[in-house]
Amino acid sequence: MEQTIQFELVSPEAKLVSEPVKMAVIPGTEGEIGVLAGHSSLVASLKPGVVELHFDDGQSTRKVFIAGGFADVTPELCTVLAEQAVNVNDLDQAALEQKIVNLTEDLSLASEPMDKARIQRRIDLEKAKLAAVVG
Repeated sequence: MEQTIQFELVSPEAKLVSEPVKMAVIPGTEGEIGVLAGHSSLVASLKPGVVELHFDDGQSTRKVFIAGGFADVTPELCTVLAEQAVNVNDLDQAALEQKIVNLTEDLSLASEPMDKARIQRRIDLEKAKLAAVVG
């Protein structure tokens, strides 16, 4: 049996993942971080993107979209504290595309700079979710 690292993914709503994995790939703000058992300790900020979990059988993977957060890595444990998290398989492409259209319309109607910035952040997040779905 190959070495595994315990992986924990927690969002404000729930603990989504708590299991050993062969490797976790997480979307760091400075680039993707591959985490294996024995990894050096680090704390990293995360950007919106996909956390990819590879399991010990070498064939199965699980993908979870996160809306940013932080990762705490030790040689035995990788903990991701996500602002928001959802399994990629649970995302609906058509609904995301419609949400982007609606938000784009809202953006064109907004007059205050703060409103425009808030709506643009939501558009960017929905586009990142869409990118996770379409690969």
